[in-house]
Amino acid sequence: MAHSPMNVPQLAAVDAARAARVLNEVRDARLAGRRTAVAPRPVIEQSWERMLRSGVDPDHGIRPGVLDADEVRRRRAESPLREALPVLREGLLSVADVAHHIMVVADEEGRVLWREGCSPVLRKADGIGFEVGADLGETVVGTNGVGTPAVVRRPVQVFAAEHFVRSHASWTCAGAPITDPRDGRLLGVVDVSGPLETMHPATLAWVDSVAKLAEARLRELHMGSLERLRAVAAPVLARMGGRALVVDRDGWTAAVTGMPYVSRIALPKSPSAGRRWLPALGLCTVEPLSGGWLLRAGDEAAAGVPRDATRIVLDLSRPRRWSVTVAGGAGTWSHELSPRHAELLCLLAVHRGGRSASGLAEDMFGDPARTVTVRAEMSRVRRYLGAFLEHRPYRFCEEADVEILSPADRADLLPHSTAPALVRFRTSATR
Repeated sequence: MAHSPMNVPQLAAVDAARAARVLNEVRDARLAGRRTAVAPRPVIEQSWERMLRSGVDPDHGIRPGVLDADEVRRRRAESPLREALPVLREGLLSVADVAHHIMVVADEEGRVLWREGCSPVLRKADGIGFEVGADLGETVVGTNGVGTPAVVRRPVQVFAAEHFVRSHASWTCAGAPITDPRDGRLLGVVDVSGPLETMHPATLAWVDSVAKLAEARLRELHMGSLERLRAVAAPVLARMGGRALVVDRDGWTAAVTGMPYVSRIALPKSPSAGRRWLPALGLCTVEPLSGGWLLRAGDEAAAGVPRDATRIVLDLSRPRRWSVTVAGGAGTWSHELSPRHAELLCLLAVHRGGRSASGLAEDMFGDPARTVTVRAEMSRVRRYLGAFLEHRPYRFCEEADVEILSPADRADLLPHSTAPALVRFRTSATR
């Protein structure tokens, strides 16, 4: 039986070469199905298990085609990460160059869009396909500092033979996901990588801090765009009676009249002008406005559940994008889910009889006392799905037909999640 996981950062800081040898032995033993004296760290072991299920070659990986220059330029122009690039450069490059590291910024698919830093290290990176346009997703190059943080949605450092593919075992990588502050969607990953001997235990905290600064910059830009929309909305709403509000293209509120302020309205995935049913307003009129939408609620726009809107599909089948779709006679709308909301709705879909706040806290955190956190998150869920949720206990309404779209292998369901109930649900599929 394996002992407890080794403290990789601590051991590597003292003796990087010895840590690399130990990890290489652990990796080889696990791939051969043998027991190991030292266990890999849980985040690494779980990634290795995903790689073995997906068939990634541990000796060679997959060398996919690199995006051409035109496609890289297109993705750069469309990526919100371009707005955060100055923050990433300022926070990472000056130190990375001195420490013989490179900075890599990849999009949500794991494609490298920017790669900068120490010139000799850049040349070494070329040798293992670590180049602009390359795909560093887990299912392509195995456990690594770009693909693994994108899957588990948290910062991860991958040292030496913790990389699943042998050719990457001479590297150390530390990556952190960057999410869109508007909707929680994964935008990409920023990673600092370098030769084995450059590893430092503080690197991961450094990269994560700069990733959070980048998210703060994106949040600041979003607040600025809302201010500009508010200036457009003010004279429009001043001439109106009744209930109305102006929101940006992601549903964030710029201004309201005749109703209490709400921070965000759930919009259809592809909004269009006309009569629409929205969860927070009921039936309303949607009109385009420069930079957003004008939503006018009618007298009949009670926010109850339309009797014919009865099908709810919780799509958890994709590795990084989860959504809930409500379909019925009043139309169809979808909402992209954050990792935490995907976990909560999955638990409610599995437990159709409902879960109390303490029950959900036990499911999510292994601690029934954390009801305040659960109630706060459920109040956020109810902003876009409230018409279809009931409470005491929390549950989907009886009229709704709820379906979960899961990955082909249930062991790949919400791989980022450490919620005890979902870990048990995943592991029960492999027994």
